[in-house]
Amino acid sequence: MGIRFEELDFRPTPMGDLSLRRRREPSLGVEVYEIKLDDDFLMSSLFTEAEIQLSKLGLAASPHDELDVAVGGLGLGYTARSALEDRRVRSLVVVDALAEVIEWHRRELLPLGAGLTADPRCRFVHGDFFAMADSADGLDPETPGRRFHVILLDIDHAPDHVLHPSHAAFYQPHGLRRLARHLHPGGVFALWSNDPPDEEFLAALGQAFTAARACVVTFHNPLQRRQAANTIYVATR
Repeated sequence: MGIRFEELDFRPTPMGDLSLRRRREPSLGVEVYEIKLDDDFLMSSLFTEAEIQLSKLGLAASPHDELDVAVGGLGLGYTARSALEDRRVRSLVVVDALAEVIEWHRRELLPLGAGLTADPRCRFVHGDFFAMADSADGLDPETPGRRFHVILLDIDHAPDHVLHPSHAAFYQPHGLRRLARHLHPGGVFALWSNDPPDEEFLAALGQAFTAARACVVTFHNPLQRRQAANTIYVATR
């Protein structure tokens, strides 16, 4: 049967205690990887459909034939891997504030780590996505001021449920307008949220982008034996 539960790593960080866990889910007969920050579950390999759809919906909205993509939030790597499956993607920069998460992928403690680190189009950047988005230098320290065709974000639980108070300003019109500077004309910003569509946030997106919509992504929750839903916001310049 193997080990039912194993903590692969535990680190104190400025944001809280970070842990990587692997466990056997007996009701499903599968191995599950989970990342926790204090008592918050940041990611579970049981629920990845919305993270995959974040990438698919964001990239599908781009009219360009070749894409430079930035991802805010590495997590278990499902958004990044989905982006790399699109043949139009020529480069991918993945920004994460937690160096430990980047290290887990490089050490191949996570199932997708080997594939992400081996792909020459993919590069990890240790940094604060929100501070970088607010700055003129942008999301790629190797090329200050660089623009992207698509920016994907999956860090906070929702625009009004953030992991750190410093993130809150990003979701206001002025913060979103500053992010939009880092997109090419015709560029796309897509955001994952755990909550239902928020009309107030859609209005904020509408002040910073030419068009914005909320897409509800449904998926099966095998533990609760019911359908669950997340929201993907897609905005274009």
